[in-house]
Amino acid sequence: MFKRLSVLAAMVAFCVVVLGAYVRLSDAGLGCPDWPGCYGALTVPQSEAAIASAQQAYPDKPLQHAKAWKEMAHRYLAGSLGLLVLLLGVLAYRQRQFLHTTWQLSVGLIGLIVLQALLGMWTVTLLLKPMIVTLHLLGGMTTLAVLSWIACRHVVSQRIAIRPWQLRWLQLALLVWILQVLLGGWTSSNYAALACTDFPTCHGAWWPDMDVGEAFHLTRALGESREGGQLHLNALTAIQWVHRLGALLVFVWLMVSVKLLWQSAMPRWLPACLLMLVLGQIALGIANLILQLPLVLAVMHNAGAALLGICLVAINARLKHSLD
Repeated sequence: MFKRLSVLAAMVAFCVVVLGAYVRLSDAGLGCPDWPGCYGALTVPQSEAAIASAQQAYPDKPLQHAKAWKEMAHRYLAGSLGLLVLLLGVLAYRQRQFLHTTWQLSVGLIGLIVLQALLGMWTVTLLLKPMIVTLHLLGGMTTLAVLSWIACRHVVSQRIAIRPWQLRWLQLALLVWILQVLLGGWTSSNYAALACTDFPTCHGAWWPDMDVGEAFHLTRALGESREGGQLHLNALTAIQWVHRLGALLVFVWLMVSVKLLWQSAMPRWLPACLLMLVLGQIALGIANLILQLPLVLAVMHNAGAALLGICLVAINARLKHSLD
């Protein structure tokens, strides 16, 4: 029961992450101006009376049904994930003597889900503040990674021994992935994905004019500088360019990881999946630039990042220190 529930929860978490990306990228993050309901109700207003009441309560926030339903679908699915995680935590404690992970990990996920709910509320009430949106994305990816770890440890029966330094390299690959998720979230939440539209250069230069300090000032509002003025192009360029540098680091680190895995006793399909996911992510990133960020490719880029994290977790769940 615990194994099946952990796999189901990981699958739902992946759907929540992808749907959240779709909501954000389709500019529906403020489809409902309040939280947890929508215009004061638990569902999107449909009747004429409900719509009139919603417009009266929020006169400066006109109701757009398509965006509101996208946002509420994400909230409903996230709520379902919260219930699954709660049940998983209860089962983990009751069956703790049979687990392949610590029961505290499953119970601790409940706290992470509560934090995610708060970040979701603050995303709306603080009007898509970049730091909050980025942390919300990171929380979703972390939830997915932890659920994937729990599921993999209960599905995989045999672990593969590798040298300690190789194990550390592959464990650090998860940290590299998390850092790139942060950079990608910061790029998306600041709408800086098209700050550079040429590739591999940016504005025709290998090192464009950038304002790194303004770009990574964490407490400012969306589209504003730290003084409250409009965020200028040099800051957006810095965000985009640092994200590209992060992608280069991920590419190099994971190519080395693929080589290490290929030389180990790891089943060949896992390093092959890792290789395909890395190359696919690079291709999607370039295509998003060249094609001016089409929605389907942008969502696929977010889904690819989530799948990459799952793959790295699945690999690490199969590894252990060698004794020689």
